[in-house]
Amino acid sequence: MLAFSRKQLVQPRPINLNAEIAESERILRRLLSEDIELTTVLDPELGMVVVDAGQMHQVLMNLAVNARDAMPKGGKLRIATRNVELREIRELPEDLAAGRYVELTVADTGIGMDEVTRAQIFEPFFTTKPKGSGTGLGLSMVYGIVRQSRGAITVRSELGRGTEFQIYLPLVDAPAGLLADPKPATGPHGSETILVVEDQPDVRDFACGVLRALGYRVLDAADGAEAIRVAQAATEPIHLLLSDVIMPGMTGREVAERLQLHDPRMRVLYMSGYTDDVVVDRGVLQAGVSYVAKPFSPDELADKVRQALDG
Repeated sequence: MLAFSRKQLVQPRPINLNAEIAESERILRRLLSEDIELTTVLDPELGMVVVDAGQMHQVLMNLAVNARDAMPKGGKLRIATRNVELREIRELPEDLAAGRYVELTVADTGIGMDEVTRAQIFEPFFTTKPKGSGTGLGLSMVYGIVRQSRGAITVRSELGRGTEFQIYLPLVDAPAGLLADPKPATGPHGSETILVVEDQPDVRDFACGVLRALGYRVLDAADGAEAIRVAQAATEPIHLLLSDVIMPGMTGREVAERLQLHDPRMRVLYMSGYTDDVVVDRGVLQAGVSYVAKPFSPDELADKVRQALDG
């Protein structure tokens, strides 16, 4: 809802969407069924856009999950990027000003939508899925993130002929105008040992930096296998595992189960930038399970960590 209303705390910086797509591709393939063919067509001369990298990851995951659900018998998913220049008013989606943009296209060969459904897909809580299978927040989150990034999103779809989303984000010439580093956390501090497991380097470095500034002793790993090795080499107990939910190799839940076999007292805090539907599929969002949604602020992380440690 914060994303939809464009009031979510973000950390925009100049990025190349091709790099974000390449980094997300291996996880996208894990999300899709084996009978869905994923192809990427990325412009090698693609310009930079100023966005929150974590939010762009959310956009890709949400659109991929939406496409997967629209292709229950398999199909093709295409992700493409290119530079475009919107000049004429008839070309402009929504209220974009004429100028240069990066266009991100996510297209599937799924069941498509009729006109009535297409007109409502970005509305919060609107869903065509059966009761208990979706919240209707995925595409409204995508819409909010794109609009918060000063962009626009359009959709073309027909029943039986698939769906194509096109996202337009303002192109910037150089990595200028970076926001200042986020303010340090002022939330509760601690001195316990925390193992951070996250495959995205930027997110891992951010979380570790926040936790060290709060006084915690921090260990880190890029995936489940490395987390097991780090835990086995640790010379003192690990009080909290802060782990991403979906990673290459082992999931966050599998890492937690492996580590808690050796130390049942270790607490667990999961984090994820996926939709709640995807997280539920991984058996994480259950009663008594601690969870923080990405992107999070330093204070949000500080509070969630303290709550998880204190039980």
